[in-house]
Amino acid sequence: MTTIKKDKIRPDWLGKTLAGALMGFALAVALSGIFAWVGPGGIDAKDKVQFNMWLIAPLWLSFFSFSYLFYSARRAIFWLMAANVLAWLLLWWVK
Repeated sequence: MTTIKKDKIRPDWLGKTLAGALMGFALAVALSGIFAWVGPGGIDAKDKVQFNMWLIAPLWLSFFSFSYLFYSARRAIFWLMAANVLAWLLLWWVK
């Protein structure tokens, strides 16, 4: 019987922290912008500015927290960068 060795999550704290903090914030801003343009009422809906402002914090903290679950800092940076590129391109497209 063969044993499969599972790799553990690497403790790249600095890289994962920077990826989650910087790219997580940029991703949260982009997703909030997409919701502002595409969400109910469009960009000019009443009180939507306030809601979008408060939407950024939970999104950012979610991305920041989940960045530690990536196998390595390199993967965290790659996937968060790819998500940022897609989100910002989508925001540019919906504007």
